[in-house]
Amino acid sequence: MPRAITILGAGLVGSLLAVILRKKGYEVSIYERRADMRKAAGYAGRSINLAVSLRGWNALEMAGIKQDIEPIAIPMYGRSLHMPDGSSAYQQYGKNNEAIYSVSRGELNRKLMDVAEQHGVNIHFDHRCTHVNLATNEMTFDVLGTEKKITADLLFGADGAFSALRGSYVYGDRVNASQNYLEHGYKELTIPASAAGGFLIEKEALHIWPRHNYMLIALPNIDGSFTCTLFFPFEGAPSFASLQTREDITAFLQSTFPDALALSPTMVDDFINNPTASLITTRIFPWHFGDKSALIGDAAHAIVPFYGQGMNAGFEDCTILNGLLEKHGENWEKILSEYELKRKPNGDAVGELALMNFVEMRDKVADPSFLERKKIEKELGKLFPEEFISVYEMVSFSHTPYDTVMHCIKAQDELLAKVMNVGNFDQLINTENFRNQLGVWIKEYYASVQQLDFGTTTNK
Repeated sequence: MPRAITILGAGLVGSLLAVILRKKGYEVSIYERRADMRKAAGYAGRSINLAVSLRGWNALEMAGIKQDIEPIAIPMYGRSLHMPDGSSAYQQYGKNNEAIYSVSRGELNRKLMDVAEQHGVNIHFDHRCTHVNLATNEMTFDVLGTEKKITADLLFGADGAFSALRGSYVYGDRVNASQNYLEHGYKELTIPASAAGGFLIEKEALHIWPRHNYMLIALPNIDGSFTCTLFFPFEGAPSFASLQTREDITAFLQSTFPDALALSPTMVDDFINNPTASLITTRIFPWHFGDKSALIGDAAHAIVPFYGQGMNAGFEDCTILNGLLEKHGENWEKILSEYELKRKPNGDAVGELALMNFVEMRDKVADPSFLERKKIEKELGKLFPEEFISVYEMVSFSHTPYDTVMHCIKAQDELLAKVMNVGNFDQLINTENFRNQLGVWIKEYYASVQQLDFGTTTNK
């Protein structure tokens, strides 16, 4: 009989991993520190809607749940930018009408837990893990004030950025670990549905109010509302620390996001009453301990949410692990070693990509030269579909490893700089000399990245 497997954390990644392991014939138990969110009245879960992209859909399909999530997913085909002067602009995400999908984190988590239990997974709620003995896999839990000890055959830590298993790794020998907080935090706000239950702003877009050092975003919900998130400095002026009175908060929102405030009668109250949360990036090595335990998802690589890849990256961990189970059978030493080898560089890379995209979203998206670059990227992808795919499309619409994406950034920067320095792209593209020169540059770019592992991309 297959040995039993224990998972810490019944969140998105833990629940998905449990489904995969049950389908492989393992007995699976999950221990979750929270109460059952499906039974808790008024439970809202964490802020920030999810943006499901190709990597996430692939994993949901593998778990047999894709068809259950599609009805509650809203496609977002691009960014709708709301400028300080009241004007707006639109940036399409993909060149072939691709989309990322807004999904409620809570609804997806409930579905995944339901599916896990339907497959025979045992989920134990109100079990807060306080320590793991790595040598014996003995876990110590606080169960509503009572201490409880359980020993696992094989243990996965899917318990988030502040994972108990990760914490036990940190105190081990020859472990490198870090956690870095942004100077910005976030707060959830809401734009409600119209009186008729419709959407007050464009439904199929991710809305951004870029304001250089901070920004407001809004993602659609199936009830017609938008979940908004203000990413804002903790300290300074303006900041969460400087806005303390209703009058100050109202004045700030009126002057900075007047169009959003006009749509939301509760925005000031949301600002006052909703908690402020921090944004963290974590790194650790190693990710596993022999054939006894391993980290997965945020426990291995917590990232900031600005590329919408946190869940997608965690789900891709599960996809890779599933492939290694098929490759190595019951040899968990090989499975976990190769899993770490494949995913550690990509966990680090997606963390860097997310930090870089924060700067892009708050600062660059409103810049005319940036808008021109994005337009040229789309055209290059259409003109040279076998040789060029933009960084954003690699991340969101392909299975290109995140580490490969990082290696392509410099080469694409150099290519786009050459193209933009020549002059007006729209005029030049109609001339034979420029088209010939463009072909040379594309060949040089393609040669510089051809040796990289692009996985399975949408343009091949």
